[in-house]
Amino acid sequence: MAGRKFIIPVLAIAAVAGGAVAYTHFNGASSDELSPQALAKVVPDEAYMTAFISTEPQNWAKLQKFGTPEAQAAVGKGLAEFQQKLLTDNKINYDTDVKPWVGNVMIALLPADAAKPKDPNVLMVVSIKDKTKALNFAQKLQSQSDSKAKAIDSDYKGIKITDYPGEKSSSYTAVVKNYLVLAPEKKTVEQAIDTVKGEPSLASKADFGALASKGIDMPNTIARIYVPDYAGSVQQLAASKSGTSPLSASSLDQLKKVKSIVANIGIDDAGLRMKSIANLDPQAKILEYKPVAGSVVAQFPTETFAMLNGAGISRYWAEAVEQSKANPQTQQTIAQMRQSAQSANLDLDKDIFGWMDGDFSLSFIASNEGILSQFGFGGVMVFDTSDRKTAEATLSKIDGLVKGNGFVQVANRDVQGKKITEWQSPQGVLVGHGWLDQDSVFVAIGEPLVNVMATKPARSLDSSESYKAAMSGLPKQNVGSFYLDMDQTMLLVNRVMLVAQKNTIPPETAAVLNSIRGVGMASTQADKATVQLEMLLALKPATK
Repeated sequence: MAGRKFIIPVLAIAAVAGGAVAYTHFNGASSDELSPQALAKVVPDEAYMTAFISTEPQNWAKLQKFGTPEAQAAVGKGLAEFQQKLLTDNKINYDTDVKPWVGNVMIALLPADAAKPKDPNVLMVVSIKDKTKALNFAQKLQSQSDSKAKAIDSDYKGIKITDYPGEKSSSYTAVVKNYLVLAPEKKTVEQAIDTVKGEPSLASKADFGALASKGIDMPNTIARIYVPDYAGSVQQLAASKSGTSPLSASSLDQLKKVKSIVANIGIDDAGLRMKSIANLDPQAKILEYKPVAGSVVAQFPTETFAMLNGAGISRYWAEAVEQSKANPQTQQTIAQMRQSAQSANLDLDKDIFGWMDGDFSLSFIASNEGILSQFGFGGVMVFDTSDRKTAEATLSKIDGLVKGNGFVQVANRDVQGKKITEWQSPQGVLVGHGWLDQDSVFVAIGEPLVNVMATKPARSLDSSESYKAAMSGLPKQNVGSFYLDMDQTMLLVNRVMLVAQKNTIPPETAAVLNSIRGVGMASTQADKATVQLEMLLALKPATK
């Protein structure tokens, strides 16, 4: 468009002028018409994914409690730049001209047009809170319009559709009742009009109603995501990407085990929180997960900056083997893995994965000692097992293989009554392993971490304020969890980039990352057909 480069959302706002005649019948959407269910009545039932975004100021106000001045400035700058892209004419101000009348928004993805299979079919529905202010804005926009960029109006079932031609594509808009609908394709806008006039809507689908009523307790919700047909959504998204092969029958069968997903995003006193529920097919053969004990956290020091906990690796492996029977490529990969293990006189199924039937943990700990000094951290794995005999036999075989290469020495030592086996090189201890108790074995990289795991830490991870903040409010009885300390992670990232002589992280990005205290995640399984995932982006309190 000559002289002005509006992107689709703001181009669509101008369509309010076309609905001015409707002003005599209403003055804006009611609170009921701002809800996800109300906006879904404008979306055709073919939609395979939708995102509801709240524009209510009180829901976003909590964010002001978080972040450093640098982070707030970076976010403010980014928002200003985004608004400038939307409204390139300086005579138009988002806060005074647009914000007062724009209500909640729903963005929907519909099946692609057969004639344009690679083009995403996007529909946006915007509720109009104040028609008077919307009309004023439209009139102001028209008075400043570029004479070279003439809008083209057409009628569809008594409703005007406006086409705003651009340099490469057009934007189509219409005002339907109290809603502004817009899309890059005219046919999509026509579908929305058909829906309002009686064709089946997303809201009329039983599964959407069930998803919308899902009891996800979330204060100050700012966004909700609905995926009524998970397998269909993945298929549609994959088909829209150039060069992507169609999903195999076996992959599609696995996807169909998940029927639908709903997720809420909100802001609370701890930070930005997301809760999602995946509804599984109760008739499908699905691996049920057992809760993780979580006691291993007390064995790690506060220097632990990342930790992944779960349970039942042997069950995951058995499930993968079973699924591979329907996928030749995966089956070939597993066969190659088995052959590699066999060359080392190990049975992959029995000697490696078979005894890993209890809780497991993968963690990273900051350390500047020994061979870890060049990296600044090392890793530790802990496995609980009901078959200690097999685990010991496997570790003994691996020790023998290492010892046989002649470059590394395998030696035993005693640390506070614990027998530790280490792989020693001229540079120091490479790896060590030992038993924490009768059922738990650890494998650690570097002598410092071997010592850490063999002795009880002075301050354990679960006593750390950073850990408590990141895991705040997450379910303690879970089937898996993840923790990340952002401060320690950023120190290591900056160190690695400095050593590698790479460019540092841009100041604006660093400011935002440094305002994050940590990340926590936990998953639960209420029953065979319901899995819930909760994530917390713990933010630092605002500072002056």
